[in-house]
Amino acid sequence: MIILGIESSCDECAAAVVESGSRVLSNVVATQIPFHAAYNGVVPEIASRKHTEWISIVVQESLDKAGLKPADIDGVAASAHPGLLGSLLVGLSFAKAFAWSRRLPFIAVDHMLAHLYASRLTLPETVPGTAPEPPAVPPAYPFLGLLVSGGHSIICRVDDFDRVEVLGTTIDDAVGEAFDKVAKYYGFGYPGGAVIDKMARNGNASAFNFPLPNLHKGEHRYDVSYSGLKTAVINQLDQFRAPGANADKRPEDIAASFQKAAVETLLRGLFRAAEDTGLKTIVAGGGVAANSLLRSRLAERGDLRCIFPPMELCGDNGAMVAGIAGVYLARGDRSPLSVTASARVSGFRRKYP
Repeated sequence: MIILGIESSCDECAAAVVESGSRVLSNVVATQIPFHAAYNGVVPEIASRKHTEWISIVVQESLDKAGLKPADIDGVAASAHPGLLGSLLVGLSFAKAFAWSRRLPFIAVDHMLAHLYASRLTLPETVPGTAPEPPAVPPAYPFLGLLVSGGHSIICRVDDFDRVEVLGTTIDDAVGEAFDKVAKYYGFGYPGGAVIDKMARNGNASAFNFPLPNLHKGEHRYDVSYSGLKTAVINQLDQFRAPGANADKRPEDIAASFQKAAVETLLRGLFRAAEDTGLKTIVAGGGVAANSLLRSRLAERGDLRCIFPPMELCGDNGAMVAGIAGVYLARGDRSPLSVTASARVSGFRRKYP
């Protein structure tokens, strides 16, 4: 079964073709970063307008790169939630129209579940004449999921490709939002996550001892919070300078110290979940899953099997949408063409206490 997947939940206009729920035949991502860089963040109106301008071109390119025509497609899928409502509606509407016009089955996909599925995909060869690396053995259910994408930071138990139990999530800012806001305040550049990760490699992560959140009220053992860390880095920098640290406020030291605290906040909740559940496999997904410190810290845990998607599938992409849709369709599921987009998903954020 060959599936066309469309992703437009935020500022990436993406489409891909995937066969049998795993083999990526094409993966096209048109980035809007240059249009949002001046604002150091995504402007929803600009994002939705660019999706409208680009969507048909990106879909056609994905078909061309796969060497296929519309008649070769067996099903269509698109992200329906969560995300920016205007952006979601562009991709969802295009996908429904494509499916309706060719009488194809259609699936509306949860964007976060698609990120979790990304590590099961096999990419095509990148060098002509060479075979792609054989895929790793897919993890058996259940396992722990770490979803760190855009406005979401979720630690969950995964019992099937479409069945998750949220154990922990953010009570305020998500980790990706914190990266962007710190980078914006100090003028590091955009997107904040990639810029801070690069700067941190030349910085002293012990120059500032930023605090980790103390979620001591209610049932928040696995939850995370980034509002306090963001405030400490932006407004209370001098209070957290380590004894004997260089008096200069080197941007690289700020980046490295912030990144260390941000990653440790995630890992504290994740490791607690691993200890409490006894699950030894962790599958990560989302843009922050590309962070080098997060990857290296998880690699240090020899008692845990940690699985990450390929770097090009960490950010938003159509391949993850097409991949998970293939499993839905093989099971016989269909979404009605009356389905619409929604900006949020219940349970992906929590109130405190």
